[in-house]
Amino acid sequence: MATFLYKLGRFAFRRRRFVALIWVALLAVAGVGAATASPPSNDSFSIPGTEAQKAFDVLEQRFPGGNAQGATARVVFRAPAGEKMTDAANKRAVEKTIRELRSSSDEVARVADPYKTGGVSKNGTTAYVLTSYKVSAMELEDKTRDALKEAGQDARASGLTVEIGGDALQEMPETGATEVIGIAISSVVLLITFGSLVAAGLPLLTAIIGVGIGISGITALATTLGLSSTTSTLAMMIGLAVGIDYALFIVSRYRAELAEGKEREEAAGRAVGTAGSAVVFAGLTVVIALAGLAVVNIPMLSKMGFAAAGTVVIAVLIAISLIPALLGFAGNKVLPRKVRKAAKKGSQEGGEGQDAGEEKPNAGTRWARFVLRRPVMVLLVAVLGLGAAALPAASLELGLPDDGSQPTSTTKRQAYDLMSKGFGPGFNGPLMVVVDAKGSDDAKGAAEQVRRTIHDVDGVASVSKPQFNKAGDTATLTVISKYKPSSVDTEHVVNHIRDEAASIKSGTGAEMLVTGQTAMNIDVSQKLNDALLPYLGLVVGLAFLLLMVVFRSLLVPLKAALGFLLSVVAALGAVVAVFQWGWGGSLFNVEEPGPIMSMMPIFMIGVVFGLAMDYEVFLVTRMREAYVHGERPGQAVVTGFRHGARVVTAAAVIMISVFAGFIGSSESMVKMIGFGLAIAVFFDAFIVRMAIVPAVLALLGKSAWWLPRWLDKALPNVDVEGEGLRKQLDPGTAGREERAGRDERDPDADLTRV
Repeated sequence: MATFLYKLGRFAFRRRRFVALIWVALLAVAGVGAATASPPSNDSFSIPGTEAQKAFDVLEQRFPGGNAQGATARVVFRAPAGEKMTDAANKRAVEKTIRELRSSSDEVARVADPYKTGGVSKNGTTAYVLTSYKVSAMELEDKTRDALKEAGQDARASGLTVEIGGDALQEMPETGATEVIGIAISSVVLLITFGSLVAAGLPLLTAIIGVGIGISGITALATTLGLSSTTSTLAMMIGLAVGIDYALFIVSRYRAELAEGKEREEAAGRAVGTAGSAVVFAGLTVVIALAGLAVVNIPMLSKMGFAAAGTVVIAVLIAISLIPALLGFAGNKVLPRKVRKAAKKGSQEGGEGQDAGEEKPNAGTRWARFVLRRPVMVLLVAVLGLGAAALPAASLELGLPDDGSQPTSTTKRQAYDLMSKGFGPGFNGPLMVVVDAKGSDDAKGAAEQVRRTIHDVDGVASVSKPQFNKAGDTATLTVISKYKPSSVDTEHVVNHIRDEAASIKSGTGAEMLVTGQTAMNIDVSQKLNDALLPYLGLVVGLAFLLLMVVFRSLLVPLKAALGFLLSVVAALGAVVAVFQWGWGGSLFNVEEPGPIMSMMPIFMIGVVFGLAMDYEVFLVTRMREAYVHGERPGQAVVTGFRHGARVVTAAAVIMISVFAGFIGSSESMVKMIGFGLAIAVFFDAFIVRMAIVPAVLALLGKSAWWLPRWLDKALPNVDVEGEGLRKQLDPGTAGREERAGRDERDPDADLTRV
């Protein structure tokens, strides 16, 4: 691996114009494809194997012309104090709004008159107009959505309170200015890390090119592959973060090779051969974690994972090919100005201008030596700290966000509150019961039996009369719960209704299915919970095998996996504390604490595991490299931190900044994802990798790198640390360094207990 990448790096450096032209051409082709592609034709959310999805499929077959998963909207009216919605003037205003909605767009399927369908509250103060559309929320045209937003303007002018809710107002989330701030912080961190505008600009430039190709490719293939318009959000988030990080590691190693006196082309080859190997395997762990989301068997989540994995592959390819090409164009400008001046002065005077300064221990060296002296203390403090942060995770409540989680300033939230006050909280998430009576001798009798049975279920507020299709073999009933849609009580109501399906089947021959957005959310949560352990086992297992190949060790991959689990549970605890309990909610604009998004745990496991392994690979590979070249275990830890701590710290700060930028989103789901990923990277990079890893390695000593001989022979040798490459390039030097490393005494070697 290292030898191949070394040759690739030198080739890209020599043929830099050709390599750069290829990537520019790919960006142009992807851009043209995205610009000429038709918009996604289907953004529908399906969950194969669930009762809610089965019911939707029955509805599409038995009620042709309708769209069971079409968008809906509720225009809610409230009369001024002392008036009622049944007053003549108020009734005229509502009827005018109904006419406007019906004529607003060809996408409107049905507009229900509240005075004919029971859409007026018992006290007469509130009424709502239910509007159904022929297409899903994300397929609605802008003019249709604008017409909905303008509905009821005349009613407002007449003194009525008018608010609009429902998924028809769903739009692509806005991330706000904080995303730009995140990128700006990344730029500053890169500039501080490298001390050179050129070196700082390379990772940003290549990350933008990679994300541009990835997002354009997703847009171009959206219709062909059935990708939703929300898929690009995750791809951009992950692609930008890893793109900057991977380029950062290559450029940093290139500068280190230059500092050792290597020629520029040779330095580029060695940087790609060593750091590039770590990039490839770190990228593989991220790809495994993202692609593994397919085991959940939710098509939308699978496609998001594959799309994000694609952007990671692009980031890896750019790092090992475009970066060395651009380094060829940059020349010595990737070095700080002071270093360039010192090198020039040293060459003129025939001296080695930097040797003395290079021997001074940096912050990484000092920290590593501190941990080696007190490994038990550092380990206990780190584990106890993460354990305390993880405690709130024991109270984790899962659900999917509804309009009740929106900020109180939004019309969707105000419509939700008006419906709750006027009709009851259950009206915000009605359940739909489908009665498939094809196997029944008396379809109407079966539907009536279903209605009576559901009416007697605890927690049911009301059940509508059955509505049959033209064939008379399928009916639908609307069920209203006494509780809000996202509550655990509503989940119990759904489960109780479903428990009656067997008795209905045996007594009438009809099949009863519960669906609707609320039931769909419950099924999603259950499916994600069921897939959590298999997914965790798959991802951790595959990554364990991969890291075993990389590090030639059993204990190092095990330590990496356990450390990740600790950091991700601590991050979930922080998410619960902020978004469920409301601690510090004002800092993150969390106005309504509530259940955690049901896909959050499995999503965090997938994304954070891949990213956490990045730091494990980059940091520990340098330690492994030093150990293989003859250094003692304690020396190897110090060497790894001397060369890698600064870069890993910068990479973590950059990734945290990118993820934190999404906290400014107007959508609670994106806000929660941004916060969760940012805090998880913080815990993993600065506590697990910077504290727990060196402490554990100090306690394990040589045994950390132990691997049974039979397993060592069975595993392929990918030479990530570049041992084979180094022996090939510097055979004499490699041998002398190995012998010298074994004879040297590190001042902290006795502290490693080796």
